[in-house]
Amino acid sequence: MSNAALKNPHYPLDNYELVDRYRRESGRVLLTGTQALVRIPLMQRTLDQASGLNTAGFVSGYRGSPLGMVDQELWRAKRFLDENNIEFLPAVNEDLAATAILGSQQVETDPGRIVDGVFGIWYGKGPGVDRAGDALKHGNAYGSSPHGGVLVIAGDDHGCISSSMPHQSDVAFLTFMMPHLNPASVAEFLGFGLYGIALSRFSGMWVGFKAITETVESAMSVELPPYPQFRMPADFTPPATGLHYRWPDFPGPQIEERLEAKKAATLAFAAANPIDRKIFDVKGARYGIVTTGKGHLDLMEALRLLGIDAAEARRIGIDIYKVGMVWPLEPQGALDFVQNKNEVLVVEEKRGIIESQFKEYFYDYPGRKPQRMVGKADENGERLVPWVGELSPLQLAPIVARRLDREFGGQRFSKRAEQLQQQHGNVIEIGGAKRIPYFCSGCPHNTSTRVPEGSRALAGIGCHFMASWMDRDTDGLIQMGGEGVNWIPRSKFNGGQHVFQNLGDGTFYHSGSLAIRQAVAAKTNITYKILYNDAVAMTGGQPVDGPVSIQSIAHAVRSEGVQRIALVSDEPELFDRSDFPSGTSISHRRDMDALQRELRDIAGVTVLIYAQTCATEKRRRRKRGKMAEPKKLVVINDLVCEGCGDWSVESNCLSVVPRETPFGRKRQIDQSSCNKDFSCLNGFCPSFVTIEGEAARRQPDGIDDASREALAAALPSPGIPDLEECFDILVTGVGGTGVITVGALITMAAHLEGKGASELDFMGFAQKFGPVLSYLRIASEPADIHQVRIEPAQADALIGCDLVVSSSPKASITYQRNKTRAVVNSSEMMTGDFVKHRDANLRGSDRVAAIGETIGEDNLSTIDANALAEKLMGDTIFANVLMLGAAWQSGLVPVSLQALMRAIELNGVKIEENGRAFSWGRIAVANPAAIDGLSENPDRDSDDTLDELVERRRLFLNDYQDDKLAQRYVSLVEKTRAVEAALSDGEHLTAAVARSYFKLLSYKDEYEVARLHTQTPFLSSVRENFGSKAKLRFNLAPPFLNSGRDARGRPRKREFGAWILPVFRLLAKMRGLRGTAFDIFGRTAERRMERALIVEFEQLADDLLAVVSANNIDDASELVRCFMDIRGFGPVKEESVRVVREAVANRMQELLGENRKAA
Repeated sequence: MSNAALKNPHYPLDNYELVDRYRRESGRVLLTGTQALVRIPLMQRTLDQASGLNTAGFVSGYRGSPLGMVDQELWRAKRFLDENNIEFLPAVNEDLAATAILGSQQVETDPGRIVDGVFGIWYGKGPGVDRAGDALKHGNAYGSSPHGGVLVIAGDDHGCISSSMPHQSDVAFLTFMMPHLNPASVAEFLGFGLYGIALSRFSGMWVGFKAITETVESAMSVELPPYPQFRMPADFTPPATGLHYRWPDFPGPQIEERLEAKKAATLAFAAANPIDRKIFDVKGARYGIVTTGKGHLDLMEALRLLGIDAAEARRIGIDIYKVGMVWPLEPQGALDFVQNKNEVLVVEEKRGIIESQFKEYFYDYPGRKPQRMVGKADENGERLVPWVGELSPLQLAPIVARRLDREFGGQRFSKRAEQLQQQHGNVIEIGGAKRIPYFCSGCPHNTSTRVPEGSRALAGIGCHFMASWMDRDTDGLIQMGGEGVNWIPRSKFNGGQHVFQNLGDGTFYHSGSLAIRQAVAAKTNITYKILYNDAVAMTGGQPVDGPVSIQSIAHAVRSEGVQRIALVSDEPELFDRSDFPSGTSISHRRDMDALQRELRDIAGVTVLIYAQTCATEKRRRRKRGKMAEPKKLVVINDLVCEGCGDWSVESNCLSVVPRETPFGRKRQIDQSSCNKDFSCLNGFCPSFVTIEGEAARRQPDGIDDASREALAAALPSPGIPDLEECFDILVTGVGGTGVITVGALITMAAHLEGKGASELDFMGFAQKFGPVLSYLRIASEPADIHQVRIEPAQADALIGCDLVVSSSPKASITYQRNKTRAVVNSSEMMTGDFVKHRDANLRGSDRVAAIGETIGEDNLSTIDANALAEKLMGDTIFANVLMLGAAWQSGLVPVSLQALMRAIELNGVKIEENGRAFSWGRIAVANPAAIDGLSENPDRDSDDTLDELVERRRLFLNDYQDDKLAQRYVSLVEKTRAVEAALSDGEHLTAAVARSYFKLLSYKDEYEVARLHTQTPFLSSVRENFGSKAKLRFNLAPPFLNSGRDARGRPRKREFGAWILPVFRLLAKMRGLRGTAFDIFGRTAERRMERALIVEFEQLADDLLAVVSANNIDDASELVRCFMDIRGFGPVKEESVRVVREAVANRMQELLGENRKAA
């Protein structure tokens, strides 16, 4: 493609529709690995019809990353499956799916059959292969049918990206005596899939198919292969008893004999239809390299980095043999390749299956081996090609270079490899907060995974496993379905202690019910917490694979012998006791702690069913109109808020986010991510206000569409990057925010322009607020793209949708100074650290500086995309597409505007809104003056000087009480300032006194909370943001109204309607009574404590000012700042005061001790 075509935004785009991924029979399509797997049975059916066969297809398996989305894609493609007589059965578990696949092969011998045969496709992740081992081994032994055939798709996670351990199914396939194929890319999935079914039909074998994480979770622009015409081997005669499924076939040695015959048939088919091939086909090559699967692409990229293309390989005498069928290795082609070579290097990811077969063949065919073969070890037995983890081009480059230099002489390749290693940029390591996977906002597991003090829980498979890193006394990991069984022997040797075991409803249905049966049989002291969230949330929100309900689970465990069954829900009123086994209790989730304390004291097995729909699934259903949207939301009055963090103890929710104010860090609700769980209201704080009724979020401010379009039209055209080489773009972001859409849009746009394009999304647990990295590679032609991952120091562009991920080691390892250019979102998005540590610091400025230092300051642009999206679009969900617009305008995306707009159309989600967000991103980076001020939040203004800080607080105290109190405040501050001025040029001690003394003087009693709730700014902001119909509800625990106690022994809060506003106003006017004999609230222990703290602080200040010196002034400042940790209300504040008093006493003692030493 010419440079003119690359840069011309008006040349014709491919007239592509999303259905073309399944409709087109030739040309180019954009496919994910998962979609390619779905296309295989459609192509097989077409191939059969062309051959005059009336076949059907049957697909069954069980989801699990990296095959977690196969079932969803099959459901999306249902009309195509129906058109082609393909049945999909989402199985209860993997071994039952494999048994069902065997049944599909029995159709052909069924006298009542209505089709010629049924081809079967099984799928499951690596551990699922292990689980289904017995069924798969039996199925392979019994065989396939002549017009059926079986493909066994194993989702192997070589790098342990989203699994409990790394996995390689090759060895399992070997034990089954099952041939298996190893495609290198999405493009090969289609051809290899059809090959596997044809091989299965001929040989009677079931055929394995490796779909590794890096391949199946990637997307590529793929040239559809022609439908193959397979040749039947002319020189193979099957045994008289045949190769295929038959009955009767009773147990006996004949099964093993037939397996050997099937293996011979497999090799005959492979010889007649070679799937292994030479890459360069260099006659008389001295050096050979054998590869397979993803390792082949890694090798090809390593050779490119070393400067070895096809012409150079031919010149110096190198050839490559790419193996498609790993076992059994077709001997003739393989031995022809290695014969007479000086050395052959075998490159395999994980264990050396091919290398072992070669060395076995060398004894059977001694005259056809090379002089030397190396692979997992070199000629001296030292490790060479790693078998641990995943391979990469930069890892292979020095290995290949040393071997080639050894063969051809000199150091040319080794020196080039050294240069590649030296290109590595500085890997960024910023301490403090990290982006780790976390429960979604409003997730039921925020509550359900808690255990009472003194108890512990065991983790299981599912989202709830994340409780393991949330300080919830939860540990351990077991295979799916084994939950709790490991506790049986442990409890026998620890005195019969009790434990809680988390068990998801999907796992219960899959196999976990058997674990409960075993625990009952062993009379183990254990409480199974069955977490019913009405979805298989871990892999994308699929339904459980069969009829399962809360009631049926209760009856099932009763039938297993469990007597004590408890149901806990956020909506217990929805359940009728008569639907449950006798004795089942039904409780509200607020009573969870007391209930668990009861259950842990009951001998034997008890079951607690926690019923609350997955928060993310609720959001999906609400968007689709399948679930009512609650006419209720939560806001926080930041003036009342103390930033105490008690909400995090109660809700563990990521939608309660920091808000920086002139009075310190407070909290606010991120309305864009809030899923309306409302557990945050249980925090012991009166600042949380609910808004009910016909409340509507404010429409975004800013410029009208016509003006925006005019601004966009006036922007200069960016320079489109050249594609002389593959152009690598890294997109970083936060799971669950739609960040992978950015990569999908770019990849689709490149595909529409006829370019080569690949996308690899690394998510794993990341869909739950964890880090997401999308590797995009764009080239002039698909053949120019080898591996799909971006190598270290090779990123040309960074679209940093999250600052934390963008400054992480995994992302920054791809950066190179003066090569990588970046647009980064400077918004500080919530991490789990804020939930666990109320004052966690993202160190945003340090992160921006580190990125700039790594790639070069001139190569970095930043915009606050979240603030812009909220202000201009009304929702932060558009921040990622806004970032895409900024990146394109900055010349970081090598596709045309026309192609990107078409990609947004094809995406089909909020087309107009995403188009506007894209335009705003362009404007924000190219003409920021046009939108200056639109994203500013005056509430975040900080005091620039000490005088401003003091004056703001003096005015506040005047309104809080009177001028007398304000002057009392100013007097101590000025006294401190005078002392500090005599000791240093700084103002740190004075500022600390100004902040801490103000905090103590303005304690939030009933009068003050009432005043702050009725202040015009708060009420006006509610009306402005949510409309005049919004009805306010206040959540309070008045000291004179007893509403019972919560799980932590604190007064329960009650809800008060807007009728309380006049009461608030009256109370606010009564604030003059504060501290007098007529103060009706002043006699409580909390108020007496607050007044005592003021006196303590004033005395401390006098004592401190008497001993402070230039040597200890910093320590004195730190001591005073301790008082800023006095936060919260009621018992929360009481605990913080206890901690602070202890810290202040210790620090003061240390400071006085240092003074005595100095004296």
